[in-house]
Amino acid sequence: MKKKRLKWIWAVCSFPILLGFVPVPPQAGGQTGTNGFSSFDACTTNNNAFQHGEELTYKIYYNLNFIWVPAGEVVFRVDEVGNQFHYSVKGSTYKSYEWFFKVRDYYDTYVEKTTLLPALSIRDVHEGGYTLYDKVDFDQNRNTAFSTRGRSKDNIKEQKEFKVDPCMHDILSLIYFTRNLQFDQMKSGEQVPVKIFIDKEVWPLNMTFNGRVAEKSIKGLGTFNALEFSPEVIEGEYFKKGATMHIWASDDANKIPLLIESPVAVGSIKAVLKSHKGLRHELSSKLSD
Repeated sequence: MKKKRLKWIWAVCSFPILLGFVPVPPQAGGQTGTNGFSSFDACTTNNNAFQHGEELTYKIYYNLNFIWVPAGEVVFRVDEVGNQFHYSVKGSTYKSYEWFFKVRDYYDTYVEKTTLLPALSIRDVHEGGYTLYDKVDFDQNRNTAFSTRGRSKDNIKEQKEFKVDPCMHDILSLIYFTRNLQFDQMKSGEQVPVKIFIDKEVWPLNMTFNGRVAEKSIKGLGTFNALEFSPEVIEGEYFKKGATMHIWASDDANKIPLLIESPVAVGSIKAVLKSHKGLRHELSSKLSD
């Protein structure tokens, strides 16, 4: 059962983790990023990519022995709450898949509008017989993250404060922060170092920008001009040696993720944009249905 749960974690949980990448600031306090982002402030940014009411729905597929099986859906939503944005994600398996494994996951992150940095992150995970409640309060001024964890909100087992790097993100805030980066400044093949805080750790990774892709076909949505990325993956329980993950996002002002494909230790996983509403800009990257 543990392996089944981990497969869904990489389909649902790692989906937001691996879609969200941002250059790590070299120092605290308004320093600019590097690697093609010399004019970009990694600690403060203006939101020009999304708005209140945006909703993106993704269909998750699991492949085993060359057969793609629809496993479930993940819904991302943005709402305004005073001087913050509330990002919410709901992930659930289809009933036809639940004979194999059942999931009901809920992610919520509150970020400051002026920086898009997280103030509060909550994960409420229900995957088979496994449950986790993980609440993280970020203090961006003190560079700390206070974690409250347990099997549920009413069954807390651990509370601990962690020291983190300046301008630290969680798995959801990274997605929306990254959508505001100007990729025109990056060259194909350029690598960007990234960091997130999750599960009581700061995770350093590298992301390679592979450039622009013309006429990328997305099942059920049509053909798009896209931006392509390859995040670093770590060999071990989840990935085989030499495994490569690929992510495509719309090459327009929205920069919404369109498709993610990832091999795992057994089989592979794919997340495909199924529907969207409330976009801030016209989806001008779309070429045809």
